[in-house]
Order: sequence, then structure tokens, then C-alpha cells
Amino acid sequence: MRYLVRAMMATVFVAAAFCGSVRQSFGENPTAAAPLRVAIVGLVHDHAGGFFGSNLHRADIQIVGIFEPDEKLAARYADRYGFERSLLFTRLDDMLEKVHPTAVLTYTNTFDHRVVVEACARRGIHVMMEKPLAVSVDDARAIERAAIAGKIHVLVNYETTWYPTTRDIFDRVHRGTIGEIRKIVAHDGHSGPKEIGASPEFLGWLTDPKLNGGGALFDFGCYGADLATWLLDGARPDSVTAVTQRIKPDIYPRVDDEATIILTYPKAQVILQASWNWPYGRKDLEIYGQTGSILTVRKTDLILRGKGPTSEQATVAAAKAPYDDSISYLRAVIAGEIKPDGPSSLATNIIVTEILDAARQSAATGKKVLLSAGK
Repeated sequence: MRYLVRAMMATVFVAAAFCGSVRQSFGENPTAAAPLRVAIVGLVHDHAGGFFGSNLHRADIQIVGIFEPDEKLAARYADRYGFERSLLFTRLDDMLEKVHPTAVLTYTNTFDHRVVVEACARRGIHVMMEKPLAVSVDDARAIERAAIAGKIHVLVNYETTWYPTTRDIFDRVHRGTIGEIRKIVAHDGHSGPKEIGASPEFLGWLTDPKLNGGGALFDFGCYGADLATWLLDGARPDSVTAVTQRIKPDIYPRVDDEATIILTYPKAQVILQASWNWPYGRKDLEIYGQTGSILTVRKTDLILRGKGPTSEQATVAAAKAPYDDSISYLRAVIAGEIKPDGPSSLATNIIVTEILDAARQSAATGKKVLLSAGK
């Protein structure tokens, strides 16, 4: 059974009219003036702390409920960030039915993303979860079916989506600045979740192959797969080949801590380097085209080079709303001001899941996995 199922009430909606009224009351679009009613689902992902630290008192959202079955963990968050304990629920269905959120922000383990989306879709509640979308293609397709049936948006939040460089490089590539893409190399990771001080709850599921899908392969392979899929206009790779290692088996005995994934396309190759062994944290891209290259440096800088020997460094201006942070983006999508696109979209992230699932299979078998033959 999934981790959350035991914490949920088995509520079945059998009356079509009731389902319609639930969707109408839960799924209303926010206006420009009204705050977006959001609920938090799960606190076992350390990114939840980043959310509360930056967004707890935003005027454009209203936190109406927080679901976390671990009462000690929930109390620790309440004490640290000072929110009312009346917001806390230990049953997901109880919270969704009582507080009527328009959207939920999901900070569970990745394995539970499916059950969260299915619960929310039955009620017409939109979902944004932390990357990646799912631990398997089966779960990704189930999430897609639920989203379609419930007429909800499902968005995936990546830190890199909101970097000023992200949309800038997309625009440069699609203006033809470096010609047609031939190679992308993505470097993502850090020295390891334990090494950087991940909480026990976060570390517990990150190092569980069932709950995380893998180790560094899923944790950081998703970033490059996401951006490469976007930059290549949603193309699925022809083949996926991956090699994983356990360089620190004493720390990570159950999952990989080092992964390299090679994706082939008709006219391009993508190399994803995902690691819990970098000496420092990094999330950067190298994009090589027919006539030049673009390298990202941190969040705001680029190194640009044409065919000649010289290069130049450029600093990118801050992204404009609603592309500057996840909450602004979520509000704009739900309000119908923009369509889901790029790194956050469900369509992109289903392909990302296909890549990660195939990479896991390739690493286990030592064989190339072909994707081009069908979906």
C-alpha cells in the first residue's frame, strides 16, 4: 500500500451531481484580487521548509490546510514557522473536504504523487508537486488520466524553472542564435543529501528505491531531462542508455549516488550527469548548436560563443511575472492567463518520466532502451 493510503479516508463519490458541485466549489479560478486558496500536502520533502520560509505571508495566497500524517513532524513545522495548528490534518480526505482548496502544493515522497493527484482530481483541485512527476511511466500515465478526468492542471515545480537564465536560453535557441541544437550536457547535483544535511524524513525516502524511484538518477537526472525536452520542443529521444554507480555504499546502500544518461535524437545527443558526489552544488547546462554554444553559470549568467575563439559573458535580467516563481505561475495557469508550458507542464514531464524509467531499466540491464518505436 502506498504511504498515504493508510492516512486517507476511503471516500467514494457516486453521485454525479455531487461530484459536479464539488468541482464547482473547489475549482473556481482565482481573480486578480483574491488570494489563491492552497493546501499543503505532506511535509517530508525539505523543499516544504523553503516554501514556508519564503511564502507563508504572501498576500496572493491563503494557506487553508496542511496535511501531514506524522504529527510530530507537523508540530515541528508549526513551531518553526509559526502557523496555526488548527491548519493541521492527519487525513488527506478530511482536509480536502473541509477546507475546499483551489490547489494543493505537494511535498510528499515521489511515490505518493499519484495518490495525491487522484484524490485531488476527484474534487477538481489543481496540483503542483515538487519534481519529478512520478517514479514510473505507469504512475505518470495514471496521473495524466486523473488530470484529464478531473479537468485539473498538474504542474511540476523545478528550482531551475525560475532561474532567469532558463527562459533566456530558450529564447536564444529559438531565435536561431546558435543554430540547430546538436548536443546538450546537463550537470546537476551536490555532494549528497546526507552530506548537505537533509532531514531524517527527507533522507529516509530519498534513499528508498521504491519511494524515490532511484537515487541520484531520479533526484537529479530529472532536471536535465526536463530542460532538454523543453529545449527540443517536446521531442522524445530515440534511445536511452544509462550507467549508475554506488560510490558511497556505506552511506547509500540501496540506491545509486552517481548516474550518467545518454539520450539520442535524430540530429542531437543529450548527456545528463546526475550526482551525489559533486564537490559543490550545481545545476548548469551546456548547449551546443551548429554555429555556437550557450553555457549557463549559476542562475543569472551565460557564457556565449560563436564559431570563433572568443566568448562573452552575459548577465540575464530577472524573469518577469508570472515566470519568476512557482506560485505566480500556478495562479496564472489556474486563472487562465497563460497555458501550462515548458518545464512545468504535464506533457513535458511525462516524457521526463519515460526517460528516467528507461534509464533505470538501462542501468539495471546494461542495455540501450529504445523509445522511438512507441509510447
